[in-house]
Amino acid sequence: MTEATGVVELTDRDFPAAARKGVVLIDFWAPWCAPCHMQTPIVKELARELAGRATVARINVDENTQTAARFGIRSIPTLVILRDGSEVERFVGVQPKETLLAALERHLPDEGA
Repeated sequence: MTEATGVVELTDRDFPAAARKGVVLIDFWAPWCAPCHMQTPIVKELARELAGRATVARINVDENTQTAARFGIRSIPTLVILRDGSEVERFVGVQPKETLLAALERHLPDEGA
């Protein structure tokens, strides 16, 4: 399911298909997590800026324990960048937009290629 913000809300069930292709930023979060709420507006901004170039998604760790366990999520927010289904970078704790954008840009294919 996609929010109007462009952020895709994932579940254990739809995660594998959504993360299989392209560059995907996954925000592992929970509703009770104050730092997660600080990260949310940044994730939404990235989704708008990267629309059509990368997928920006969130997964609630309380409701989707299989995916959280698969990625060994111990602290939230944890942000994982995948490229074609493989983890390429990981950040734990609230991250500034510039840090995440620079990391995503490193993994996006060159537009001229």
